[in-house]
Amino acid sequence: MGQGLWRIARNQQLQQQGYSGQGYLAREHGRRIPANNVSNTSHRKQAQGGIDIYHLLKTRKSKEQEGFINLEMLPPELSFTILSYLNATDLCLASCVWQDLANDELLWQGLCKSTWGHCSIYNKNPPLGFSFRKLYMQLDEGSLTFNANPDEGVNYFMSKGILDDSPKEIAKFIFCTRTLNWKKLRIYLDERRDVLDDLVTLHNFRNQFLPNALREFFRHIHAPEERGEYLETLITKFSHRFCACNPDLMRELGLSP
Repeated sequence: MGQGLWRIARNQQLQQQGYSGQGYLAREHGRRIPANNVSNTSHRKQAQGGIDIYHLLKTRKSKEQEGFINLEMLPPELSFTILSYLNATDLCLASCVWQDLANDELLWQGLCKSTWGHCSIYNKNPPLGFSFRKLYMQLDEGSLTFNANPDEGVNYFMSKGILDDSPKEIAKFIFCTRTLNWKKLRIYLDERRDVLDDLVTLHNFRNQFLPNALREFFRHIHAPEERGEYLETLITKFSHRFCACNPDLMRELGLSP
């Protein structure tokens, strides 16, 4: 829209030569330069459709003179806040210009924890040479590996020290991660019932409407496409967990799993 308005303003300027004489902009050797003896009234003239040409041209000229904002000239808190809205790819590109700012560990830590909410390494003393930027690359690589082969993906996380070899830790990782392919995850949980048990206990269905609780359950643990033993297992585990989260309701209504 902004580019369209600029073209309209530019065409109006070229078509109406009187503007150059009245003080909008004069052209000399292909450059736009301010004209002399310009009154405030003529600066505020408007073209057809109510477009303020002077305002558009002045804004464009000021942008050309100023260029991009140098984040290093801003207060650090403001610079980090601006960069925190970037994804990993854009942050890597920004580091080519603002190396110290874009390579800040807090920014990469935020990217890691916003995508992979739980990793065992978060709660450990970081090893020598540890960086969250490197961890992000490893987590991304491990997720891609998991989506191709779940067992190899989990083994990759363990080999890098990202995950402990514990069903509870693996369950927490799965529960707090949204980058894992749900079809591969369904296969993995069907094979790893110990991880499935811990994953079910991470759900809190207290005071939830039963259908909503069931929807939330199957958003994390996807149901198989066909009826069978695995689907019956999921329904049974959900029923026991829902009752455990709502004991008073179960007694009041006289329900059982």
